[in-house]
Parts: sequence; C-alpha cells; structure tokens
Amino acid sequence: QVHLVESGGGLVQPGGSLRLSCRASRTFFFANDMGWYRQAPGKERELVVSITRSGITHYADSVKGRFTISRDDAKSTAYLQMDSLKAEDTAVYYCNFKDQWWTDLWGEGTQVTVSS
Repeated sequence: QVHLVESGGGLVQPGGSLRLSCRASRTFFFANDMGWYRQAPGKERELVVSITRSGITHYADSVKGRFTISRDDAKSTAYLQMDSLKAEDTAVYYCNFKDQWWTDLWGEGTQVTVSS
C-alpha cells in the first residue's frame, strides 16, 4: 500500500526557515488535494495549507505570507516552504494526500521545533 514519507523537519531559531518534503512510497498516479496539517502539544490537529490539482491554495491565517505549498505530481511529492518561523509554529507536521476517491493518506509526521 502507498504510504507517505516526510523529511525536512528539525530545530530552527525564530525567523529561520525550513522546507518540508512529502513523497509517496511509490508513484501515486492520481491525487486530488494535497495538504499539510500540524499538531502542537495539547492541541488538535489543524489544517496549515491545502492545494488542489489545479494549484489553488488555502492557507490558515496564522501562516499566510510565511508558508508556501507546492506539488509535483510527476514526483508524487508535496513541499512546504516555511519562512519567518515563529515559536508558535512548533508542532508535528503531517502531510496529506487525497486519492481519486478522496480517501486520506497521511504521513507519519515530522517534528518542527522553533526555539532560541
């Protein structure tokens, strides 16, 4: 079965940048929306950003102007460029692909810690 492999997380100081990647374990021939979610300690998982097949994006207000999602369907990969990181961005970040039936596939999560 297809699973999603995430990379790029780590520790960064406030104001810094990270780029997360999420790739399918094998070629994923059809994906509807892709997106990134995050879950901070003691909080519910929340949508950070999603992107449709045509490239239409929806960003959470908290990350607008700082985060950028992109997708490369030929590589079955989604990316999240995170700039101007803040302490409140600290969370486990999960990528999400929706297949042709709009069924969710989830990554295992990658830790992003923003701290001085």
